[in-house]
Amino acid sequence: MQRLWSIMKKELRHIWRDPLTLALILALPAALLILLGYGITGDSKGVTLGVADQSMTDASRSYIQRFVSSDDFKQTLTASNAEELKHAIDLDEIDVGIIIPHDFGDKIASGETTRVIILVDGSTTPTDATAAELKLTSISEMAAQSLLAEGLVKMGFASQIQIPIETSVQMLYNPNADTKLYLIPGLIPIILQVQTILLAALSIVREREQGTMEQLIVTPIKAWELMLGKIFPYLVVCSLNLFLMLWMGEKMFGVHIQGSYWDLIWLSVIFILGSLGMGVLISNISKSQMQAVYIAVFVVIIPAIILTGLMFSRENMPAFTYWYSELLPVTHYLEITRGIIVRGVSAQTLLHTSTIPLVGLSVFYFFASVFSFRKHI
Repeated sequence: MQRLWSIMKKELRHIWRDPLTLALILALPAALLILLGYGITGDSKGVTLGVADQSMTDASRSYIQRFVSSDDFKQTLTASNAEELKHAIDLDEIDVGIIIPHDFGDKIASGETTRVIILVDGSTTPTDATAAELKLTSISEMAAQSLLAEGLVKMGFASQIQIPIETSVQMLYNPNADTKLYLIPGLIPIILQVQTILLAALSIVREREQGTMEQLIVTPIKAWELMLGKIFPYLVVCSLNLFLMLWMGEKMFGVHIQGSYWDLIWLSVIFILGSLGMGVLISNISKSQMQAVYIAVFVVIIPAIILTGLMFSRENMPAFTYWYSELLPVTHYLEITRGIIVRGVSAQTLLHTSTIPLVGLSVFYFFASVFSFRKHI
């Protein structure tokens, strides 16, 4: 225990004697949470809309009003033809263009089918384009039903029409579709993953480059004591960042922890330990800090951002990428944070899907870092 405490004191003094680095370690995760939390909205509101109304009738104006009456679309251009709309999309002046034909009003009045063309800028992100397309289709269908009902009323057939299905959709956990409620519990694991991996990945290899590894080798300290002694100070620092980000999530973004606070804390500590173990493992197999950074970024950090379910659904991934993401503790920790913070479930509920895999991987990576360390240069 005395040897372990000596290593921990050494690492704590190393952190304390570099106040700039300590300030960056504590401040940058919080700053990154603010930047990404406010910067990434995921909302597709205020989509710029251009209209070429070649009918100029009450029916066409009523149809257009359906789109601009909400916050989803904002009409910024009135065009005379389709070419003008396409040119505006080419210039990135509008995102969506609606072309209403000359005979729109006449066909609606006579009960015939008319064709409206909607142009969507597909050069934007696929998520935004798909969301805009779905909203446009839904609004257009509701407008068509409304115009049909108005026509039936005029003809005296309204009492004979009855919609056979009444649909009631209930959105669980996030009824207002608040992006922050989805994003913040996902950003916290990714920020912790980046911090723990980079801090730990440079620990052992820094000792080698500074020539202090020889002093550690000649001591009677055991490999597991050295690894734990190097990991523990960073565990304290990263835990402080965890508490800070959870507090910011509640006070700044309104994301409250619906489940057990202590379940989230002890699982977070296990995740931090496992991630630090991964970082030390990378440090043990690297010959220089440059190698450690490259391995950390390309093997862990980039896959953690793309493959863990933060940005894309894992269910549609090929088998190789899916199982690769299963080997990353952050994949399971992300499910835990969303489960406890958003859905209010317990660690027991997530036992087989996330809790056991997270604990198992964290233990594995810690012992792998111990066994990969050899007391020689």
